[in-house]
Amino acid sequence: MTSPNTYFSHQTQSFYCTRLLIVPATMVGQSRKWMVLVATIWIQAFTGTNLDFSAYSSELKSVLGVSQVQLNYLATASDLGKAVGWSSGLALMWLPLWAVMFAAAAMGLIGYGAQWLVLTNAITLPYSVVFILCLLAGCSICWFNTVCFVLCIKNFPSSMPLALSLTVSFNGVSAALYNLVVKSFNPSSSATYLLLNALIPLFTSVVALIPILRQPPLDSLDPDAGKRDKLTFLKLNMLAFVTGLYLLFLHPSDSSTARLLLYGAIFLLIIPLAIPGIFYDGEWFSRTISSSFIPVDYAGADDLQLHKQLLSRDSGLAHSPASHVMSREHSGVEEGSSGETDRLVMLGQEHKAGMVIRRLEFWLYYVAYFCGGTLGLVYSNNLGQIAQSLGHGLITSKLIAIYASFSFFGRLLSAAPDFIPTNVVYLPRTGWLAIALLPTPVAFSLLSAFGGNALAIQAGTALIGLSSGFIFAAAVSITSELFGPCRMGVNHNILITNIPIGSLVYGFLAATVYDSKATAMAGVGEALVCMGRECYLLTFVGWGCISVVGVGSSVMLFLRTRHAYHRFETSRKSIICLSEFVYGG
Repeated sequence: MTSPNTYFSHQTQSFYCTRLLIVPATMVGQSRKWMVLVATIWIQAFTGTNLDFSAYSSELKSVLGVSQVQLNYLATASDLGKAVGWSSGLALMWLPLWAVMFAAAAMGLIGYGAQWLVLTNAITLPYSVVFILCLLAGCSICWFNTVCFVLCIKNFPSSMPLALSLTVSFNGVSAALYNLVVKSFNPSSSATYLLLNALIPLFTSVVALIPILRQPPLDSLDPDAGKRDKLTFLKLNMLAFVTGLYLLFLHPSDSSTARLLLYGAIFLLIIPLAIPGIFYDGEWFSRTISSSFIPVDYAGADDLQLHKQLLSRDSGLAHSPASHVMSREHSGVEEGSSGETDRLVMLGQEHKAGMVIRRLEFWLYYVAYFCGGTLGLVYSNNLGQIAQSLGHGLITSKLIAIYASFSFFGRLLSAAPDFIPTNVVYLPRTGWLAIALLPTPVAFSLLSAFGGNALAIQAGTALIGLSSGFIFAAAVSITSELFGPCRMGVNHNILITNIPIGSLVYGFLAATVYDSKATAMAGVGEALVCMGRECYLLTFVGWGCISVVGVGSSVMLFLRTRHAYHRFETSRKSIICLSEFVYGG
């Protein structure tokens, strides 16, 4: 007969063996998901190709012999790719993720490659065909973004806002990276930007293919890894901040210097591979060693199951507000009821497209984005002409790098609500959105008053980049929080329809003012050029007034949603207290 001591010894030994087998398997899954995150960072860093439009727009305008209004239509065509963003979601229903990624690379190769041939006078294409090529190139960017969103959501379900803000932030440094590459090889030709836009995303897709194919299965991911992931994300954000400073303050003076700086930038993009690996290897080592010497209290199956459920809920609440943390019985709002058009009372409730467009919160959100982030994007599209008209054409590449770098910092700052302890400062994400919109009207006031000064235009560009970058990154998380995570892809594509609309409207008004002032100026080739502050003065004043409307709309959105965020935070704290009570703190 087996003695009780022998029985429990066998049970403990079996538990240790099982643990030693499971932990390495879990660590392999964790390691693979971080590899996927790094691959996503690389994709985002080299596929923000629409941000360098200003670098070659003046030359494109001259070669095509078009007006400023027609040039604005080409910039709008690139943004129209976002209006058909739903097509990438449809493609994912029929194709594997890697195939969608390479389809995006193929669209960029054709769209930008053909434009490069036009700019180098290798071929001649009518304006309408160039418009379609810009549309195709813009669609490729949208497809790349969808691939990155899916990778983050799938591999980091409990840390989705952190993963999205980190990876999306690297999209903001694309222009600065491309600027370094161009300065390294052929600084005299702006057509090089188009060639790089065509080839580098394809090369990046090839490099990212292996991590994407080796994604960990969902059952190998640790659902209780929220706190551990948060520490790793903090390290990665610190490294990303250093990368942004590097690209912002170091500007090449010649090709050899640019080449050295490019090698440094590539090194900074490779380092993220090491941080999660070192962290998890050290943790696995300490767990393995401690399991050999430190006894573990054995819990019953029911207690272990309760433990997993509580930690899962805690992790989901603390790190993914978009999850279903409150039942409909507590929400007071039933789907399909008349209450769906009233004030939002809970976070994470799934909204169909019809419900979304009937909510006042959505339209406040839409206007805030339309009068903030979209306005900043249109400014960046016109940066080449703005710099030229103000007499700062020689620093156009520097201004593009400033916008890109500060856009990068803005995207990183969008993760602030997830890192700041709620017992220190608690502000709903919609409140952070309202604060992030404030620099835009300040920037346009500065440009209106002191646009002729080089420092003023650099400062204004930095403020606009910071503000718009925050909005671009935070918008994905806000959409999932307000209208549900499961339909986030559809709902967010509805939201960003404001980008092509704003690109068309804002750009058309700016181009009309520009062309009216350019009528008395001498032409360069067949294109008219406007020089002087009056070319964009009225535009800056108008854009500044529009940005004030965006701030007002964001404040109203914050006031209408703060109750739902307060309710969510109260529920989260209640679950944490329950967990501490069950497990004795």
